Amino acid sequence: MTKFVTRFANDESGATAIEYGLIAAGIAVAIIGVLTTLGTNLTGTFTSVATEMV
Repeated sequence: MTKFVTRFANDESGATAIEYGLIAAGIAVAIIGVLTTLGTNLTGTFTSVATEMV
């Protein structure tokens, strides 16, 4: 039983998958932030253009 616990405690095979998941989540948050800001800026630009055309 102690061998099993020791082997389980030293097993790091799932750590890489968790790290990749955290990196992917961080990239997704950054992309969402950029697209939200870009969308807001584009809305303002198109509103200004539409106002000037009227």
